[in-house]
Amino acid sequence: MEPTLKSELYDSLLRQLQALLEDESDFIANAANTAALVYHALPEVNWVGFYLCRGEQLVLGPFQGKPACRRIELGKGVCGTAAVRKTTIVVPDVRDFPGHIACDPDSRSEIVVPLVHQGCLLGVLDVDSASLARFDAIDQRGVEAIAACFLDHLTQNP
Repeated sequence: MEPTLKSELYDSLLRQLQALLEDESDFIANAANTAALVYHALPEVNWVGFYLCRGEQLVLGPFQGKPACRRIELGKGVCGTAAVRKTTIVVPDVRDFPGHIACDPDSRSEIVVPLVHQGCLLGVLDVDSASLARFDAIDQRGVEAIAACFLDHLTQNP
């Protein structure tokens, strides 16, 4: 997809998400709708979901796609590493990521954005694709904006 079209897609997706989350502050309800919206709006995506921080683990939350790993240790795999670093990780080929956890063998690339609210790590937003190198800098900005919008509507922790 051309960069301009991709940027426009994320702008449209963000407007839709803002409208969808308006007047709702519940984490689970908003996470479920966010995952569904992103899953159905982004091309070449095979999994979108949340992992929630529970002690030293990330526990599976609302998602769209095939069944997934239920628990991920902090610091393990792409999700656990992004959570510990509190920074977005974009992986062009998950097979090249040391310690990658293969929940879905069809997934080949991934982007994970940590969810930090008022200084606390709540979890991560994880987006996977069966295509190699599916995610670029435009996707990173777009998914980070989606995560920020989600957090802006949050008043109840999971």
